[in-house]
Amino acid sequence: MKFLKIVFWTLWRIWFYIMLGIPIVLMFPFLLLSILKEKWYPYFFVMARIWAKFILFTSGFYYKITSEQEIEMNKSYMFVANHTSMTDIMLMLAVVRNPFVFVGKKELGKIPLFGFFYKRTCILVDRNSNRSRMEVFNQAEHRLNQGLSICIFPEGGVPLNELSVLDVFKDGAFRLQLNIKYRLFR
Repeated sequence: MKFLKIVFWTLWRIWFYIMLGIPIVLMFPFLLLSILKEKWYPYFFVMARIWAKFILFTSGFYYKITSEQEIEMNKSYMFVANHTSMTDIMLMLAVVRNPFVFVGKKELGKIPLFGFFYKRTCILVDRNSNRSRMEVFNQAEHRLNQGLSICIFPEGGVPLNELSVLDVFKDGAFRLQLNIKYRLFR
């Protein structure tokens, strides 16, 4: 039985990565155009949402949105979400309509093709560099001033234990929120 589980998960992951790449290849010229100017980011975001919904659908995921408060269009927010699988990224893109920018670890920029767009559309942080972590505050404030929102996963990555509901939170997301709130309302 364990062998079948390993085979199933291996085949599913291969399928997932293929489904991840197909929309990027098909939309490549449009994605490329949308990142030429920073002010065109909302167009990139629309395509990222299509990408995310395609991946979720073709990977067999169904999601249902229930909310306690409606998100107002054309208003900036800071979204802080848990991160227990790679699909959390796609889920955030699929359910949030307001354009937002991810804060993510610099290492993901090395992934072929995906990394090319990741480096140009996200706020990257080198978690081993104090200077890089401080620069995130400036970049986040800049994006918020452009009318975009910010999305950060306080766990700082997907936990190794697949049964984990939440991993240990790093304090960067909370320091970012406090710092930006202080800067905007001083």
